Amino acid sequence: MARETGGIWRTAVAGDCHGLYYNYGVTRQDTSFEVVDPYARAAGVNGERGMVVDLVRTNPVGWEKVKRPVLPDPVDAIIYELHVRDFSTYPHSGIEHQGKFLAFTETGTRGPQGVRTGLDHLVDLGITHLHFLPIFDYASVDEAEQEQPQFNWGYDPKNYNVPEGSYATDPFAGAVRIRELKAAIQSLHERGIGVIMDVVYNHTFNSWDSCLNRLVPGYYYRMNSDRSFANGSGCGNELASERPMVRKLIIDSVCYWAQEYWVDGFRFDLMGLHDLETMRQIRSALDRVAPGCIIYGEGWTGGPSPLPAGQAALKGNARQVPGIAFFNDSARDGIKGDVFNRREAGFVNGQAGLEESVKFGITAATRHPQVNYERVNYDHQPWAEAPNQAVIYCEAHDNLTLWDKLVATNGEESEEQRIRRHKLGGAIVLTSQGIP
Repeated sequence: MARETGGIWRTAVAGDCHGLYYNYGVTRQDTSFEVVDPYARAAGVNGERGMVVDLVRTNPVGWEKVKRPVLPDPVDAIIYELHVRDFSTYPHSGIEHQGKFLAFTETGTRGPQGVRTGLDHLVDLGITHLHFLPIFDYASVDEAEQEQPQFNWGYDPKNYNVPEGSYATDPFAGAVRIRELKAAIQSLHERGIGVIMDVVYNHTFNSWDSCLNRLVPGYYYRMNSDRSFANGSGCGNELASERPMVRKLIIDSVCYWAQEYWVDGFRFDLMGLHDLETMRQIRSALDRVAPGCIIYGEGWTGGPSPLPAGQAALKGNARQVPGIAFFNDSARDGIKGDVFNRREAGFVNGQAGLEESVKFGITAATRHPQVNYERVNYDHQPWAEAPNQAVIYCEAHDNLTLWDKLVATNGEESEEQRIRRHKLGGAIVLTSQGIP
């Protein structure tokens, strides 16, 4: 590759290179090594090599004709979170492609007693959006060992712009995972269900030996004064989103997923580790390429960060990033109890004194004269400018589900009584202002 002005390196290769695997060879001082292209859009097994891909060849039949579902306002959404593998691995689900992207293309599947499963079940739920736990290429599952029992949620990113290979029928062929993920999204869109992608731009699986750090040591990550990696993610490192080329990497990535895969929204893991300006630019960029795209995330961190709180996308700064929503953890713990104490009950479990926290959720963390903010769990003042800035929920993949919490706190009750309490929790979420 030849170096041009502005630090850009470029080369041109003649011919049809679709399917050609490649890495970057880097020489620094007396050391030479290979790294995966951080912008790679396809990769081989386990993401060790990038692959040149003609993306048009990965489009399913009819891909261009499917329209993305559009809502007038994010508060009209009903979001359902799931893990790709967990969705279809039940052995009696009637689904052929268990644990794979293609499971979302199968219809007419039935479980025991004729229960509708898979895609038919999602349609029956009446949801508007499906929130996929991470579907980009992550590091902790060995894609070459398809028959071995392995599992991870996926919050350990390796290649940000490549789909995860363990969800493909052939992880060795770089184009297959792209085609099959597109087929899944197409199938969901045809049934009016939008797709929200869980993105983890706050950290990477590797630190010193990540492709980013090997290419430009010390630039992509926040570092402590002793040159160790800052660890506000609790995962060993945190990306420095405030730096121009890190910001560009993140913005380019979300726009790529929105444009190439027709992704309808993004859920940002530990969004509090991203700076406000980056989040504003993400909102602006997506408004241009995918109007109506939903953006929400966790308005907190996983530990202390060098990023000043006044510059961070924390829920207390929500009004500085209009059009971006934050999880309302005060309402969550008001509804079902402290998620870090399995024995602590919430409002639906029968615990008194949490009414204001529940009302804080009902009013979507906005100002309301009937909420006593001094008695709200964690937030003693409203932080949302409008209901579309607050996600109302009582369970997610982290911590106990609402049902497990009820078993822990109300185990002496009949199952019928716990079901009634569970329905109350769901009713609060679905009838509150905000994004459920």
